[in-house]
Amino acid sequence: MNSSIAQTGPQKRLVLHAEDVWKSYDDGAIAVLKGVDFEAVEGQTVALCGPSGCGKSTLLHLFGGLDAPDSGRVSVNGIEVNRHRNLLRLLRYEVGFVFQLHNLIPDLTLAENCLIPTVAAGIDHRTAQARLLELAERTGLTDRLGHRIQKLSGGERQRTALCRALMNKPKILLADEPTGSLDEHTSGAVFELLLDIVATEGVTLVMATHDRALAARCDRLLEMHDGRIHERVSA
Repeated sequence: MNSSIAQTGPQKRLVLHAEDVWKSYDDGAIAVLKGVDFEAVEGQTVALCGPSGCGKSTLLHLFGGLDAPDSGRVSVNGIEVNRHRNLLRLLRYEVGFVFQLHNLIPDLTLAENCLIPTVAAGIDHRTAQARLLELAERTGLTDRLGHRIQKLSGGERQRTALCRALMNKPKILLADEPTGSLDEHTSGAVFELLLDIVATEGVTLVMATHDRALAARCDRLLEMHDGRIHERVSA
């Protein structure tokens, strides 16, 4: 059995699926993914490890609808991402994304950054505010809601990015080196928070990381090399 395929069992629903996925850039000159197969089930935490350029981020971008494969199928909750007629609507509710460099808008406040996804999804203001306060309390950011992003520490910015990604209650969280720009202590604290939230909210987490100590805390640890998933390492 391909090492990237999860044992779904009778109780777990398949939420992410990639089948024979190929992706290249520069008109095919740079092959990044080379026939990747991957599955993840609800509530599972999966770490993707491997050297820079092996395809970890590219695979996450395909699941997040940020890019499309050259060939093969990528599905979220049984819906093929690159063929869905309303991709934005699907991904606003199904998937949250946390980037290494957080991609927050520096001139907006913490609260304003977090509320952006709810505006795009048409969530009413009262519901959005309640969700924001809930997440701010869980991440220790309640007293920072009115601060602009440039006034926050690196750890606070990454916790803000986590809040923003979870505002619309997605059941899938894609994290691309979510602690890569943080020092060891802050990285550990943010990762503990990440694991706690995905566990209590029943979120499926797929995380690309170079930090093998953090990766070993996930349910599954997959190795990627040269555009392929080669083996499964038990956490």
